[in-house]
Amino acid sequence: MTKRIGTALWRKSFTRIVSKMAKTATRAGSRVIREALTTAPEKRKRLPVTTRPVSKKRSEPGLTVGMTGARRYRLYKPPGVRGTESLPLIVMLHGCGQDAAALAASTRMNQIARRERFLVLYPEQERLANVQACWNWYDTRSGRAQREADSIDVVIDQICLTQPVDSRRIALAGLSAGASMAALMAIRHPERFRVLAMHSGIATGLAHSSATAIMAMRGRRLVADALPAGLKLPALLIMQGSKDHVVAPVNSALLAQQWAAQSGAKAGMARTVQRGARYPATMTDYRIRGQIVITLCEINGLDHAWSGGAAGHAYSDPKGPDASGMIWAFARKQFAYAA
Repeated sequence: MTKRIGTALWRKSFTRIVSKMAKTATRAGSRVIREALTTAPEKRKRLPVTTRPVSKKRSEPGLTVGMTGARRYRLYKPPGVRGTESLPLIVMLHGCGQDAAALAASTRMNQIARRERFLVLYPEQERLANVQACWNWYDTRSGRAQREADSIDVVIDQICLTQPVDSRRIALAGLSAGASMAALMAIRHPERFRVLAMHSGIATGLAHSSATAIMAMRGRRLVADALPAGLKLPALLIMQGSKDHVVAPVNSALLAQQWAAQSGAKAGMARTVQRGARYPATMTDYRIRGQIVITLCEINGLDHAWSGGAAGHAYSDPKGPDASGMIWAFARKQFAYAA
């Protein structure tokens, strides 16, 4: 009985935190988000992605149905893509209180994709699966987290089959709950992703329930499950704000340690970088035989928000540094290493 009461209290605490995040998102800019989204017209039906040209300014909605269920998404493809091209793909996973279009609007990743010519895929969580639209990254004990990860992987399969994607150049990125889900996916399918970028996320194996998720988010769980022996992980970029009130900053160091221990990477000297009025960032690179495989970026002064995101959006701090630009620069370097 005592155990059940304790579990119930933890669940209530977790729900309160997520609910508060969602209410903040609504107050800070739900109206602005709806008006500024780079989406197709509202009345357009959600159809599976096709090979028809995509608008220069908009992402296209799609739906994938597989053994793991249905999964909606949005896809951005730069204008003028030819059938003979083979482009990189960045998969972006939104955080709680967001949807695919909100993440696209706040990160402005589509603008970079148009300039640099790569595709951007935004899988979307269903409200029926989580009332606050959070990915259930922590629910590994019941298997729900793994099923959600696999459903996202099915979407990526479809995009690789129907779009001009270079399967050797796929990067996976996420914010908060999206970052934690991205880490789970990278560990389940490490051969698929060349890069993992985690913004304000939790190390894999720190949580297996809502109760342990709360503890991990607050920095009260410091030992993660060991990763499978011999697992070859993708290169990792970690971004974390020092004033994050949702995900304790200590999680960024845990992530770096987890990846470094698995890969045998060695940390270099930390350095502080600041451009203009942007927040200063402490950067630490981890290398294997001279090649950077992990970069830890700790942003001094940043709260729980996408660094360098568009103004007027929830979980978006325009002050920078530019997280989207950093993700693409890191991915491009890793793609070059692979080539």
